Order: sequence, then structure tokens, then C-alpha cells
Amino acid sequence: MPTTAADLLAELHAVADPVAHPNHHYRGNGPVLGVRMGTLFDIAKRFTDLPLGQVDQLLDEPGYEPRLAAFCILDFAVRARSATESERADRYALYLARHDRIDAWDMVDRAAPRVVGNHLRDRSRQPLFELAESADPLRRRTAITAPLAYTRPPHPEGISDLLAIAERLINDPDPVVAKPVGTALKHAGGAAPDAVREFLDRLGDRIPAPIRRAAREKLPD
Repeated sequence: MPTTAADLLAELHAVADPVAHPNHHYRGNGPVLGVRMGTLFDIAKRFTDLPLGQVDQLLDEPGYEPRLAAFCILDFAVRARSATESERADRYALYLARHDRIDAWDMVDRAAPRVVGNHLRDRSRQPLFELAESADPLRRRTAITAPLAYTRPPHPEGISDLLAIAERLINDPDPVVAKPVGTALKHAGGAAPDAVREFLDRLGDRIPAPIRRAAREKLPD
């Protein structure tokens, strides 16, 4: 059974093909190995039980795919039925402590809802509001992506905080933040349509048109 970061790295390098899989969506500063996303997810899933210290080592890697794999492992680990609350808390803490190693939107999207959002489901969500005030757009993306955890199953207090964070970020100039604001409101609309309608009515023309369209997608007729 593979148990080290080195084992995972060896598997990634064995399937890497930068010509076939250049991963042009990545806009960070690290090198790209060239691993197909589906293959990367399959490898990461087999390393779900990787010790947390080894996951931390992956986050030290300069390359894009090893770090994405690390955040996938955090996600798979907290979803495991056997995971304890202590283990989930440790993975939440690692995500926030190593947020500086996130330089791509998909790292946020893979892990933030379950690793961060679920951990804060029945706790203070003040950390999300602090992330929403960050100068780093990817931290702001975490702030609005993590609350997707409160839309399925619906969590009224969590959705209320989702809307409060969305209001803070509604005119964010960075596309890496603006798009997930619309996504969060769309899913909130499916879970709490009355709250989202009130949000849209109250903010009116302050809401950019693309975000307003996204927010209406799941609202019942």
C-alpha cells in the first residue's frame, strides 16, 4: 500500500505527458507535469489515508499537480465515513495554514466546501468572513466557495452567512472571485429560494448582471 508523498509523486511522474495534457487552465507560477485530471483524481483517491505530514510535504512541491493532489486527498479524507472529528479538524487547519500554496482556483473548489465549509457547519464561521476581507483573491474564493456546504443539505444559518459573504464580494473585480459568487447564489437559490429572492430584491442594480442571472438559475418559477 503506497504510504508516502514520494510514492504519490512517482505515480504522477509515471503518467505525466505535458504534450498530451498541458493543463492550460492553470495560471499559477509552478511547473506543470502534464497529468490528465481524471488520472490525478484516481491517484489521489488511492492515497486518501496518506498521513497528514506527508500531505503537508506534497504542498511543498513546486509543481501544480502534486499540490492539487494534496488538496484532493484532504477532500477525500474528510468525506470518509471513518474520519473522526479530530482528523477533520486537522485537515481544516492544514488547509488554512497552507493556503499560501494555493495558486489555482481548482485547488479551492476541490477542497473548500467539505474541508472548510463542513468543519464550520456547527461552529463560528468568522474565519470565512476574515478570508473574504483578504487581499488574496484565492482566499476570497475560499470564503465564498466553502459555504456551498450549507446548500446540501440546507443549513439556514450557513446560508445566511453565505449571503452575507456574497454581499461583501458582489462587486469583486477579480473573475476568480466574481464567478463563484454567482455559483454560490445559484445553489443557495435551490436551497433557500425566499432568502435569495430577498437578497436580489434588496441589492437590486448593485448586483452585476452575470451574477444576477446565475442567482436565478435554480429559483422556482
